[in-house]
Amino acid sequence: MKGIINLLSGPRNISTALMYSFAQRDDFEVWDEPFYGYYLSKASMSIVHPSHEEVIASMECNLSKIIAQIETNAKQRSLFLKGMAHHILEDKPDFLLPWKNVILIRHPKKLIASFAKVIPNPTLQDIGIKKASDLFHYLETHNKAPLVIDSDELMKDPENYLRLVCEAIQIPFDDCMLHWQKGGISQDGVWAKHWYRNVHQTTGFQLQQDRPIDIPMHLGPLLAEAMPYYETLQQYMIKNS
Repeated sequence: MKGIINLLSGPRNISTALMYSFAQRDDFEVWDEPFYGYYLSKASMSIVHPSHEEVIASMECNLSKIIAQIETNAKQRSLFLKGMAHHILEDKPDFLLPWKNVILIRHPKKLIASFAKVIPNPTLQDIGIKKASDLFHYLETHNKAPLVIDSDELMKDPENYLRLVCEAIQIPFDDCMLHWQKGGISQDGVWAKHWYRNVHQTTGFQLQQDRPIDIPMHLGPLLAEAMPYYETLQQYMIKNS
């Protein structure tokens, strides 16, 4: 089997830009949220995701078959799986143990402010940070602690951070990872029209303006819930230095 790099992110966390970065490499095939249809068809949710039925219809939604597809394809070519941590519904997802897992975090205030522009009333489940923390501890107890990276650290100096990430996951860095064509990639899921508008306007990692972030008052309790999980994971993140 070739390598499987499994990115476990929260939404609105430059995970799509990272997928585009890996899509430029000749030695990787990228998959966009392979567990999304499974998640939508199985999870108990209080909100409706955009294109809910279209997403389910476009994807394999049987967990065993999804895993089999991933591992079959990985026999031929290394894979980069861009996914959301909360799409992994199992408490003990042992299928993750042979993969190289990478957890991507972002300060919850920034994540919530961005996510609320599409889904106004997200819950702790929807933003994925608790699940990311749970997955970290599950993998750590099996001596498979995932790499933890932070979107703010990445954006300080994308090239240097990508070099550090590539070194940590034991692949060579490639300059092609820094740039892509405007307008998306063929691997985008059918949900791209709702979530990827900003990244489709980019040709590389875009430095974010450092400005105050405000979230709606009703989401203050969600921020308070999310912070301990973020702070726990932040202790393990790679710093851009």
